[in-house]
Amino acid sequence: MKYKKLFAPRMTELRETSDGAQGLQGDTRTGDVYVYTDGIILTINVALATGRPLLVRGPSGSGKSSLARNVAKVLGWRYYETVISSRTQARDLLWEVDLLRRLQDAQIGKLQPGFTPYIIPGVLWWAFDSASARCRGVQQQLGYQVADLDDPSEGGDEEGAVVLLDEIDKADPDVPNNLLVPFGSLTFQVEETGIRVSAKKAPLLILTTNDERELPPAFLRRCIELKIDQPGKTELISIGVAHFGQQKHHLLEKIAELIVQIRSEDLEGNQRPSPAEFLDTVRACLKLGIEPGSGKWEDLSKATLWKHNRPMVTPA
Repeated sequence: MKYKKLFAPRMTELRETSDGAQGLQGDTRTGDVYVYTDGIILTINVALATGRPLLVRGPSGSGKSSLARNVAKVLGWRYYETVISSRTQARDLLWEVDLLRRLQDAQIGKLQPGFTPYIIPGVLWWAFDSASARCRGVQQQLGYQVADLDDPSEGGDEEGAVVLLDEIDKADPDVPNNLLVPFGSLTFQVEETGIRVSAKKAPLLILTTNDERELPPAFLRRCIELKIDQPGKTELISIGVAHFGQQKHHLLEKIAELIVQIRSEDLEGNQRPSPAEFLDTVRACLKLGIEPGSGKWEDLSKATLWKHNRPMVTPA
């Protein structure tokens, strides 16, 4: 058998910004730049082939969220995302009911019959069937028109969709288990209206975790897992080159060497510098004209690298 890739990006995916200032902006999570490994590409292909959610583990700043957006751009699929919090419920990702607007309409004598006008489709509804979400599942009901909603997606017009559920470990433990049925069957029913929503094409569901809370075993069994490790010096330089260009190699190498040194001398329990902090340090050096070892370097590096009670290390 021959390995046939459903997802085949370049090892370095790079899309220039409209003003040509690639890499010189803050943490916008645009997904315009991503440096892949063979392992990451294979795991994404497994998720696509099996139709299972992809659970991405890794420390903060390791590029988990950027991965999802970049995958959508490579595939040309629509892209949706939501950041999970302790207040998020599983149903919020499917649909919500705007009870406040319904109450206000009742108070001013404009209450519409039924719940349809007050339904708010969630990211999974949009990903499963954007045409249905646009009209809340109906074109016309009980004599009134349902205004079309704007699709909140980014990306292409394809039927396929990528959904990022960021920081799933922050949700109540019941939330992942309550998502097992819609994740597995790719269908759900809106309780208030009886509308059944089914996916026209299986979306790629990407969930991220910082491992702040253990996820339920039943949920983990139904996921494909990808662990993003801390990149070494070579990988950091490759990431830096993708963002800032080969001409900055000398600066990238100096800062990457320092980060590797910090990791080797770091005290137990301290957080280690992430790729995001590496990029912040390079970005600040370039914009402010500061070189490692120069007069202002110590103050700059304290702001970007010497956080979380990390021990100071003098650059070679």
